[in-house]
Amino acid sequence: MGNKNVSGRVRPMAAAALLMVALTSCGVIAEQAQPQSGGQPSSAAGQPSAPAAQPGAGDTAGQTPTAAPTPSAEMTPTPGAGPACKAVRCTSVLVTGDMLVHTQLWQQAHEDAVAGGVKGLDFGPLLEGQRRYIEQSDLAICHQETPVALPGGPFSAYPSFNVPPQIAAAAKAVGYRACTTASNHTVDQGPEGLARTLDVLDAAGLEHTGSYRTQAESRGILILQTDAARIAVIAGTYGLNGQVPEQPWQVDMLDAPAMIAKAKAAREQGADIVLAAMHAGDEYSSAPNAQQLEVAHALADSGEFTMIYGHHTHSVLPMEKYKGTWIAYGLGNGVTELSPTYVVNNEGLLLRAQFSQDSTGTWTAADVAWAPSVIVSGPYRWCSVAADAPQGVCTSPAADADTRLRTEQVVESMSAAQAGAHELLVTKER
Repeated sequence: MGNKNVSGRVRPMAAAALLMVALTSCGVIAEQAQPQSGGQPSSAAGQPSAPAAQPGAGDTAGQTPTAAPTPSAEMTPTPGAGPACKAVRCTSVLVTGDMLVHTQLWQQAHEDAVAGGVKGLDFGPLLEGQRRYIEQSDLAICHQETPVALPGGPFSAYPSFNVPPQIAAAAKAVGYRACTTASNHTVDQGPEGLARTLDVLDAAGLEHTGSYRTQAESRGILILQTDAARIAVIAGTYGLNGQVPEQPWQVDMLDAPAMIAKAKAAREQGADIVLAAMHAGDEYSSAPNAQQLEVAHALADSGEFTMIYGHHTHSVLPMEKYKGTWIAYGLGNGVTELSPTYVVNNEGLLLRAQFSQDSTGTWTAADVAWAPSVIVSGPYRWCSVAADAPQGVCTSPAADADTRLRTEQVVESMSAAQAGAHELLVTKER
């Protein structure tokens, strides 16, 4: 990974540049989110955002935290999307791995734009296979691993990424509501690239957490509203490829005490469910490393997190139910180019968890399901290789079966199946 010295202050993006993003992807003009100010996340789907708070400082805005409703016979059932809800209230969250845009993918987006009569780049067809899964979930969260460039470039890939911003509008169009942004590539383009990425996500209508334009913004906590619950997302990365951010608050690092403090603050602000997104691990591995195990277990031991998941390794890693808390150590790649060297680089894991509320008002993961995926070329597409083959054959029947078996063996290598995790067969659901 390259090192890049960064200096200077963050300069705001011009409004005209931001508007160009929404006009150049999927033929869709995405609804623009209002710019964030005062460190408060923008609202989710018209719902009010939680007030910003210094982690661990409690309700600094002076508002009374929202208490989790206790299920009762009089409560209106809220089954949510996904599998049948076995409780009064359920909600489902879908997460995917690294959205890693390489040269081949923006070349494909150009070809798809030409074919569809769309100006610029169209990443919609690349992501389209995920739509059915997202539609059968209440909330979908992606991981924007790299900074984005201006709509017209210049673009660059490894080792210092600066990718087309049109990927954000495509993610929004397929159904994502938010993206995490803390990764080893977050500061590849310095503070200006970091700020530009967040501006672009705002313009696309995607909420975000993990990197920040201002110190006040870094104190905010992303809390997303579904019909049944308020869901907080707390992110952290193991490192920045040896680079140093201009300010330490610009990127959330993988620091268990800091993440736990932020989770406690989220609970004080009324979060019912708290998710941790860990960007860590050894690339192309099939098992979590010592840091992943240590941090994930510390987060689970705190009792503040409802579920923990990870990305970065560009390979699928095991799932584990640790002391009652589900941990998915690595979701592989959401999208990427095809590697001629590492077959695991071409694979991913789409994870959906249905959370339900018990009689005490506590939310837990009631159903944890995963769908194996692969990136195919000619043209480049995300494709599910789950047993129900919702998109048909991806590569070939034999290759799809090999990918599915390899994913299943890794996912279940820490007793996930015995603990209740299962393959997500989206065509079999209501």
